[in-house]
Amino acid sequence: MSRSIQECCAPLLEHTAIKSNALGSFKVGDKDYSIPRYTFSGPKSSDPIRLGIFAAIHGDEPAGAQGCIQFLLTLAKQPELATDFQIEAYPICNPTGFEDNTRHSRSGRDLNREFWKNSAEPEVQLLEHELRTRKFHGLIQLHADDTSKGLYGFVRGHTLTEHLLRPALQEAGKILPRNVNASIDGFAARDGIIYKGYEGVLAAPKEIEPTPFEIVFETPHYAPMELQARAVVVALQTIMAEYRQLISFAQNI
Repeated sequence: MSRSIQECCAPLLEHTAIKSNALGSFKVGDKDYSIPRYTFSGPKSSDPIRLGIFAAIHGDEPAGAQGCIQFLLTLAKQPELATDFQIEAYPICNPTGFEDNTRHSRSGRDLNREFWKNSAEPEVQLLEHELRTRKFHGLIQLHADDTSKGLYGFVRGHTLTEHLLRPALQEAGKILPRNVNASIDGFAARDGIIYKGYEGVLAAPKEIEPTPFEIVFETPHYAPMELQARAVVVALQTIMAEYRQLISFAQNI
């Protein structure tokens, strides 16, 4: 099964409010690749909350890419949802794996175990540069788990992160069930939330200040693609709304 990156991302090009560019350039075999990046700035974003959204770093998990793209299309139609935010979205972080429908890149590497290990993989190097320089307030990874029948997520970074993921799981849980097992993906979990994770995953560098919140949102891989994408959109909208509310509350203390 082969997928087209261009066809997947084509709907975004119809909206002038969604800015697009190609991140880097690298050759695999005789073909040139880059990582697509899309930017959306909401109202009142002169000093915005910068949110990075990363999907399809495992190329056989297209639901995250679809959800990310649908989320951007929703913002283009309802920009008020992104008030105070600047969204930097990377819907296809593993372009060769996405084309090939494989977890790994065409080099045979699991890119989501390569970060901050002096990796030679060009995709990782490009994304690490973004993570160092874009000064994100929050990072959200979108994944699909073929061993889970429900939604769940990982949290790390800022201490408020759990308070963002929990309502996101509640709202997305109206579309797909939540995984409430005590153990998920080999980690202890509570109410669908895991507090540890794998080494080498896409994450903010340790030296970054202030510490961004970091969420990995997982949909059940075998659920209908449409429902997974809808759950992603709802989760992202909820995280934004909750973060805006928390920031507003902190400013009034």
